Amino acid sequence: MSTAPIRILLVDDQPLVRAGLRVLMADTPDLEVAGEAGSGTEAVALARELAPDVVVMDVRMPGMDGIEATRIVTAGPGAPRVLVLTTFDDDEYVYGALRSGASGFLVKDMALDDILSAIRVVAAGDALIAPGVTRRLIEEFAARPEPTRRPSRGLDGVTEREREVLTLVGRGLSNGEIAERLHISAATAKAHVARLFSKLDARDRVQLVILAYEAGLVP
Repeated sequence: MSTAPIRILLVDDQPLVRAGLRVLMADTPDLEVAGEAGSGTEAVALARELAPDVVVMDVRMPGMDGIEATRIVTAGPGAPRVLVLTTFDDDEYVYGALRSGASGFLVKDMALDDILSAIRVVAAGDALIAPGVTRRLIEEFAARPEPTRRPSRGLDGVTEREREVLTLVGRGLSNGEIAERLHISAATAKAHVARLFSKLDARDRVQLVILAYEAGLVP
């Protein structure tokens, strides 16, 4: 049986960037460009109209920027995933993107195949940050104070095994690596992660990583 392609909304104020990504995806059967936007305001409107699976979002745009657009687009049930794709490897952009609900953060100088792979990862409900900035950004993000930040959620109801899994997620391990480390099956590791999503009200692995740091599970 054929699988429906991942529907993507491309958001960038540079038409050439959108055109390049569109041409690349035209040769990729499992990806489909559902629409394009040149500003954050356009992105919000088209996300509501087209209901894409993934929004590939630039940060610096005239008017509403990509951070604010991400916050609006990801609000509410059934919201699309957002993958931020920007020229600027800047901590503030990453903090803003993650706090706004983005499931991924990439820089435009990554290989095109890696960008396409990241879209698939985000569409599948996982999270991904450019390898060169992952550890630094997550550590700094978890440690930064935020005036409007909610109190850290406790780990009440989380079992000892789930705590072990959360610790390994916080260290950046995949489900397969967690399974190997804890001598359990990959399916069991995935099930533990799914329960953590539910118990901790986390949208994706990025938020689980942040929670692991906030809970002191990862030094």
